[in-house]
Amino acid sequence: MAAVIRGGDGENHHVMVEDMQRAYQFALRWRVSGDTNFADAAVKYMDAWSSTLTSLWGNSDRYLAAGLYGYQWALAGELMRSYSGWSSSGLLALQNMLLTHFYPKCHTFLITHNDANITNYWANWDLISICGIAFMGVFCKRKDIYDEALNYYYQGRGNGAADHSVYCIHPGHLGQWQEQARDNGHSTLGIALNALICELAWQQGDDLYGYRNNRFLAGAEYVAKCQLTDSSNNSTIPFSLYINRQGTFTEASTSGRPNNRAAWEAVYNHYVNRKGLSAPNVTTIAANLRPETNEWVGDVPSFGTLTFSLPSVTAAVAPSGLRAYVTDAAVLLSWWGSALATTYVVQRSTSANGAFTDIASLGSTDLLTYTDTPGAGTWYYRVCTIYNSQTLVGTDRARVQLASELRLNLSLNQTSGTSATDSTSYARHGSLQGGATWTTGRSGNALALNGSNGYLSLPTGLVEDLGDCTIAMWVYWNSAVTNTRIFDFGNSDIAYMCLIPKDSGGVMRFSVTGTTYFGEQTIAHAAALPVGSWTHVAVTLKGKLGTLYVNGVSVGSNAAVDLAPFQLGSTRQNWLGRSQYSADPYFNGKMQDVRIYSGALSASEVAALAV
Repeated sequence: MAAVIRGGDGENHHVMVEDMQRAYQFALRWRVSGDTNFADAAVKYMDAWSSTLTSLWGNSDRYLAAGLYGYQWALAGELMRSYSGWSSSGLLALQNMLLTHFYPKCHTFLITHNDANITNYWANWDLISICGIAFMGVFCKRKDIYDEALNYYYQGRGNGAADHSVYCIHPGHLGQWQEQARDNGHSTLGIALNALICELAWQQGDDLYGYRNNRFLAGAEYVAKCQLTDSSNNSTIPFSLYINRQGTFTEASTSGRPNNRAAWEAVYNHYVNRKGLSAPNVTTIAANLRPETNEWVGDVPSFGTLTFSLPSVTAAVAPSGLRAYVTDAAVLLSWWGSALATTYVVQRSTSANGAFTDIASLGSTDLLTYTDTPGAGTWYYRVCTIYNSQTLVGTDRARVQLASELRLNLSLNQTSGTSATDSTSYARHGSLQGGATWTTGRSGNALALNGSNGYLSLPTGLVEDLGDCTIAMWVYWNSAVTNTRIFDFGNSDIAYMCLIPKDSGGVMRFSVTGTTYFGEQTIAHAAALPVGSWTHVAVTLKGKLGTLYVNGVSVGSNAAVDLAPFQLGSTRQNWLGRSQYSADPYFNGKMQDVRIYSGALSASEVAALAV
């Protein structure tokens, strides 16, 4: 057909879907059997479409067609690239068809999101376009296009980017999948697409699988767990409040559960057989569905057991990916285990080099998390794998201090220069940007921000390891302007934590979100920040309890703040005086004595800072 339509009047894309599947499956049968009859059949379908198609259209679903069918045409073409019976002009024609009719729509969608609010589209929409772009980039030998897909996966604004598709990490490295708030069919589609992207990248030498401590595995384990749980019992699935353009969601969806999409072999074989990691939920669902068969609707290429299977893991590995956060004045530990482990031993020490003492033992089927309450002090943790007679000691050492520890200390009393010195051992020095200068302060000098382009930039990853925390500083506001920022730490207008001296409702508030302003979890004051005087402001988070202080006095609290700073990841845009939203005004005033603590200071400790 010359014109293919998906969505709206005249929809006819099913004809292309069936021929696309034929091309892929004939190509696969040729690669397995060597029988050129299958190769010739694959070439017939690819040449017929590349010589005929002149338009790919429809309603918003045209973007789905471009990504889903674009990546599968590219996959079929890549399988056939080495076949001598396929002419060079035929290969070039298929590349041109993809670059002319498929790639531009994928590219446009990731930029415009069909001119809708970016949170309007769930993760699979982005992943479909990312998948299409990545596969077309490889098949068409366009590294710039392939890099575009990877860059979006790492740093994109939409819900398909890795930092957003896994909305937050629960204990035991269970990663809440963004679309699990919607339904199970689309969640499993997201897993299937993400796996294809990661495997394609792995074959090019890029490890998307391992990004942010195996973030994709965390999401896959979560979605697999949802499919393995009876639809009448949702209580064992952790869920963090999720709010986006589509609405408010308070639990994992049971709609369409279980969904038995052929999505799991690539995930299982990489993490378990290639890396030796424990992935119990993925392992179980992959075994339940093996062998993966044909999915006729055309979303995934099917037959994953054939194409992704690797030799079974034979050696146990030491625990990895150990993370420790202070949460509600306790130490929350999570780690990745070994596919062959029988037991895990959690150990604690007062020194990074030991001696370590056993504090807990967990079985191989337990959720790999442990909460410790050792009391005040500096503590180091490691985890060991026990397999038969072997003890494999994890190389990770997680350091935690109970109670508070000063992580950033900017006096901001310098007289010159464009660097603001952090006096802690972390050396997270700030950089003056735009019209930021030095001026007379509350005592000594202070940072002066001009309200037009001046701000202070702080290093990447400023809050990435913080659970319980305190952020405190002295500020002097020259004039009240709505929606300026005292601080704003994030990656974009999607995920951030900020303190606003006066919002559109006329009050000061702290907010944290992973879904733009729709999902802000807020601690609000009853009034705006005072103008024309030095004021001490502070925010503390302890577990889910957030408290806002002005001049050492609590002025607001919220007991349901469940996005701790570490959930935002390694934030790149950590600013004093500037907003993640480009249209918001810059802060006009002065700042001094900026402090960030690991741990929530008590009310009396905050009051002491305000003297």
